[in-house]
Amino acid sequence: MQPTDPRDPDYYHRVVDCQWACPAHTDVPEYIRLIALGRYGDAYLVNRATNVFPGILGRVCDRPCEPACRRGRVEASPVAICRLKRVAADLREDITARLPRAAERRNGKRVACVGAGPASLTVANDLLPLGYEVVIFEQHAWPGGLMRSNIPAFRLPAAVLDEEIGYITGMGADLRLGTPVRSLAALLDSGGFAAVFIGSGAPRGKELALPGRDASERIHIGIAWLESVAFGHVTAIGERVLIIGVGNTAMDCCRTALRLGARSVQVMARKPRGFFKASAWELEDAEEEHVAIVVNHAPKAFVVHDGRLQGMTFERLEYELDGERITAQRVIEEVFVPCDDVILAIGQENAFPWIERDLGIEFDAHELPRLDPVTFESTRRGVFFGGDAACGPRNIIEAVAQGHAAALSIDLHCRGEPLNARPPHAVTLQSRKIGLHEWSYRNAWDGRERRLVPHISLRERFRRLDVEVELGFDAARAAEEVRRCLNCDIQTVFEAPRCIECDACLDICPTDCLTITADGAPPAVQARLRAPRLHPAQPLFVSAPLRQTGRIMVKDEDLCVHCGLCAERCPTGAWDMRKSWVHIPQAGDEARCQGPAQRRRA
Repeated sequence: MQPTDPRDPDYYHRVVDCQWACPAHTDVPEYIRLIALGRYGDAYLVNRATNVFPGILGRVCDRPCEPACRRGRVEASPVAICRLKRVAADLREDITARLPRAAERRNGKRVACVGAGPASLTVANDLLPLGYEVVIFEQHAWPGGLMRSNIPAFRLPAAVLDEEIGYITGMGADLRLGTPVRSLAALLDSGGFAAVFIGSGAPRGKELALPGRDASERIHIGIAWLESVAFGHVTAIGERVLIIGVGNTAMDCCRTALRLGARSVQVMARKPRGFFKASAWELEDAEEEHVAIVVNHAPKAFVVHDGRLQGMTFERLEYELDGERITAQRVIEEVFVPCDDVILAIGQENAFPWIERDLGIEFDAHELPRLDPVTFESTRRGVFFGGDAACGPRNIIEAVAQGHAAALSIDLHCRGEPLNARPPHAVTLQSRKIGLHEWSYRNAWDGRERRLVPHISLRERFRRLDVEVELGFDAARAAEEVRRCLNCDIQTVFEAPRCIECDACLDICPTDCLTITADGAPPAVQARLRAPRLHPAQPLFVSAPLRQTGRIMVKDEDLCVHCGLCAERCPTGAWDMRKSWVHIPQAGDEARCQGPAQRRRA
């Protein structure tokens, strides 16, 4: 087997599963350790270096990091990564003096951003410190995009949005509210913009073309209805409400309806619960508020008499399943469900009526722009997309990651550099040793269960639409939860020339992740591992031949819990515990890049 090159930036990046899973690659273990030390401001800034919106995403992130968390492999629940992000935001000291600032001197280049959502704001955050003038065109009277218009205030308070968006706009972005772009051709022809970034989201809710759809005004499109609620245009709803769809938008709709006066809210799902798109915690919060979730009901028609909505008819279905796959379905009966209002939350679509089709920007069959997947440039040079406008409805953290990537591309474009001349990823390793057998991090196993996030009482949460339901962790609960982190970024680094093959590390390893064996073809070596591989997608570390016998040291990164016992026991220092920092390039990094030699730093 070929020896592993741990200087490859992506090797240890992949080992830190939470950071690898995060689209923005936030250094999760590092900010968790800073929280453990009570250094909340530092933890916030570690977050913000890649995330931009720690307080916002600490409340509403889709949490792709948590299913990847290694803690979830040894017990039921992963570390509460998202809620710890909120801790850093809620408990931090004043960090405004430490935030990025706009360059004192402009570089003479202007960049237009269409939409003031998370992707465009990220682009502005990255380009303003480099001297760019960034003009953001927003059709609404408030910035934030769907973060403000579609996420209810009881989940994401306006004050949190205002503060974190203000950190960016306060750098000097030219924010033009109430200024929709009605023609991209006119914007391009206006001159003065070296590049255009389109982060206008996926603003059109999908329709449900059924009999009776156009016969009543009490049938609403979910995202448009949430927007009307957010901006105060809708303040009430009927007592009986049906929600069609089971995504996160549907959960926001049903919980908002309760706060506007509905007494009975039912979420109607076409398929069984295992096929829902909504996050598990979103479903739990809705059901805690007594929302009824009705499965296996396919909408058939809206029932309207004399212009008044009476209810809907559904086909009640029965499914045959083969594991997670539906193999057959049949209609059991037709049922009528009475209601006063129906809210359609069955998905969102991109809508670009303001982009002329003769500008050289190509779209696919789903009306999504054809983009370079790395640079996010469209088929017209100098026009970039990001967020939902680029890929359809996703989530905020992906929009942030794409904003970073697009900002780097825009900077290269404006400087006349090839967009693929991007700075390489880099990795830095630093020993955590502070004594012969001591480490500057807590490496003891902590068996406590995941801390529950406190919520405001059911009685209190319906008093106002903007009463935040989740209270977040206080310092004491956070101090307990951070101890569950396994410090996956503290790597077990092996130096083959120092190994004397005494087997001390093998004897003490609690997970049998280490094996010293003869070299050979990968299947033969893997068959000799001391413990079977549970997640073959995780890398194996393979050392160079050991000088005593020519055998190799193999470590299953999937099984390793980074306890450091191998390094504590090793008599020669062949094992060491080192913190890994993986740097993902952003705009401005290329100025510090010295060429291929900087690609791999260890």
